[in-house]
Amino acid sequence: MNTTVPASAQRMRIDKWLWAARFYKTRSVASEAIDGGHVRLNGTAPKPSRDVRPGDMLDITVGNQTWTVRVLGLNEQRRPAPEARLLYEETPESTARRETEREARALAPTPGSDLRGRPTKKARRQLRGFNEGF
Repeated sequence: MNTTVPASAQRMRIDKWLWAARFYKTRSVASEAIDGGHVRLNGTAPKPSRDVRPGDMLDITVGNQTWTVRVLGLNEQRRPAPEARLLYEETPESTARRETEREARALAPTPGSDLRGRPTKKARRQLRGFNEGF
């Protein structure tokens, strides 16, 4: 299994790397995330065309999850998930943070779980007033 590119090209666009490492489904979604400030390269906000090299640190936010990873390898092609995981190493702090966030979400009550049946007349007025405010 070859997870690196030839020695002559030990760099790759960050949007392409995020796509190959399976953090985002397409390169255009990865580019939008980078432009939106959801990805940081070595503590700075990069452009989608910025090169990433092995050893670089990335902070990646997807939805409500944030990863802090070190780039281990480059791959020009999008490979299956087990192979894509070989391209990076998540820091122990990031793993612990994501685990505690996952547990907190599991223990949190489901929104609207306390509501039963149809809204009362008073609740409908409150909803109507809330919706008309926007």
